[in-house]
Amino acid sequence: MSETRRGLLKQAGERLAAHGIETAVLDARLLFQSVSGLRHEDIVAEPDLGAPPDVAARFSVLVERRSRFEPVSRILGTREFYGRSFRVTPDVLDPRADTETLIGAALGLVKGKGPLRFLDLGTGSGAIAVTLLAELPGATAVASDLSEAALAVAKANAEALGVAGRASFVQANWFAGIGGSFDLIVSNPPYIPLGDIAGLAPDVREFDPARALDGGPDGLEAYRRIASCAGSHLATQGHVVLEIGAGQENAVNELFTGQGFARESRHFDLVGHVRCLVFTRA
Repeated sequence: MSETRRGLLKQAGERLAAHGIETAVLDARLLFQSVSGLRHEDIVAEPDLGAPPDVAARFSVLVERRSRFEPVSRILGTREFYGRSFRVTPDVLDPRADTETLIGAALGLVKGKGPLRFLDLGTGSGAIAVTLLAELPGATAVASDLSEAALAVAKANAEALGVAGRASFVQANWFAGIGGSFDLIVSNPPYIPLGDIAGLAPDVREFDPARALDGGPDGLEAYRRIASCAGSHLATQGHVVLEIGAGQENAVNELFTGQGFARESRHFDLVGHVRCLVFTRA
């Protein structure tokens, strides 16, 4: 007799919880939906229906992967970000809800103000650039990354979400080779101090690309690079919008004010950390 949907989900949730995974129940449901093709409503409506053996077998494989702390988004290959689904691969940082703080800050600055051109430095999956293009129909973007593989993912996401015609993707080390001026410069750069990476949660340390995490000895290396060059690429009345790590507000503020910028605003994430800073020309 085949295992029921309810039984499979209960066993999987308990197994994941035993490994200390706090989102065990949700993760089990998302993985089961993926292998079964069912919606959450279908499972709730008929929890005691049997699951086909092939579905149960594939579900077990995915649960085993999650028990080794592989994120659900890595297993499924997609991540929901600002209401849209983005492809993710081992070549890109897994987009997180914290970065939606940057999106909100950027949109608050420019939405409704007409066409603009923006630059996304270190675009990774393209989550920031593609989201802003989708939210700002008159905008165009240049999205840069040092990784050719990451740019391929970003391009695929732009095409899937219908904004590729307004985006240019450039392989570049920060501003190297990027010309022109921008109304908005945005970035979620690497900001983890090198010595702290070994202590990160395994779902981050083992599955996000090291290049997307490593902010140098003090976590501020990328901000120094951006602060030193952003002024020559920023249009009059333009803004620089940056995600930062917890506790980095003062240090990043000093780097930018030292390069002739003024801090315009700061923005908090859902747990109350300052997650985003906005700078303009002083």
